[in-house]
This record gives sequence, structure tokens and C-alpha cells, in this order.
Amino acid sequence: MAKLRLDWVNEQEGLDISAAMIGQLKELLEMAAEQEGISEGEVSLSFVDDETIQELNKQYRGLDKPTDVLSFAMQEMFDGELEINYDGDYEEEEVEIDAEDEEDGDSDDADDDGSDLLALGDIIISIPTALAQAEEYGHSVEREIGFLFVHGFFHLIGYDHENEEAEKEMFGKQETVLAKAGLTR
Repeated sequence: MAKLRLDWVNEQEGLDISAAMIGQLKELLEMAAEQEGISEGEVSLSFVDDETIQELNKQYRGLDKPTDVLSFAMQEMFDGELEINYDGDYEEEEVEIDAEDEEDGDSDDADDDGSDLLALGDIIISIPTALAQAEEYGHSVEREIGFLFVHGFFHLIGYDHENEEAEKEMFGKQETVLAKAGLTR
């Protein structure tokens, strides 16, 4: 059985993060990891506002504008730097959690603190941008946040869309996971 963990925090106002939404994101994590043959790892997820993601985008990418999702892969690159992936112009574990823990965003399992898991990285999603994109693209907020989360996860494990071929591969993999979870357009 895969041992995956999703830690999350809601650092913004405007959208309450429900237990159902977190459950769906954990399911997406399991599906994407299984599809890619990943049996263990930890992903940290932060929900932020546009101002926070704009500051991170400026600090790490030199772009003084908000974006929808940033991914900070924890795997070291050849030059010793951490890879930072992003997207701003696109749409869009043994995963066990106690109901009490869901309320405060802490997903520690009482039997295992998960400290021995490989940290895959951090995904940061701007909720205001996700809400606007869901409306713009005419699909649900759940679909948009799911898309951004899966997109961020694929960046964490090394996928990118620097050219047409790589984009087609990455987006195809994402859509497979989202379709399996019933998050279609």
C-alpha cells in the first residue's frame, strides 16, 4: 500500500476548505502517484491569496504579478538549487486523516508522524485566482483546484511544459487523473 501524506494549510480568506475538498485532493494525490509509480512521499499544500502568491512569484521568479499555482520541488537539481515550477497562464499516502485534524489542516496520523517520508515539495495555490479561473472556464471550483493541485504535483516529480511535446505529455497525464476522479470539464 502506498504511503503518501498531504499536509495543508489555509492561509487566506474567501473560501473555506472543507473536509470533502481535502479528501478529494488526497484522492488525486493517490491517483497521480499510483499512475507515476510513486509509492511514498509527502506533499505540502498552501492555499493563499493573490498578494501572497504575487510576493512569492516576485521573490523566486522575478515576476511581480499573481499566478495560480507555484510548485517548489524538494529534489535537488544539478546546480544544487531547488527547482521552482509555476503556472500563471493556464486554466486551471497512506492518506488517512482524523476528522478532528481536518478542521485545523493538520494531517498527522496518530500512529505515524510521517517524518520518514521523502518530501516531494510544496504546492501553493491562489484561491482568488482559482475562483476566477473556474468561472472563466465554466467549470466547478473543485475541478479548478483539483487541476491546479495535480498540475503542481506533476511539476514536483519532474514534469514540465517547456515545449509542445512536453506540454502534451504532462497535460495528458493530468487529464487522465482528473477524469478518473470525475473532475471533468
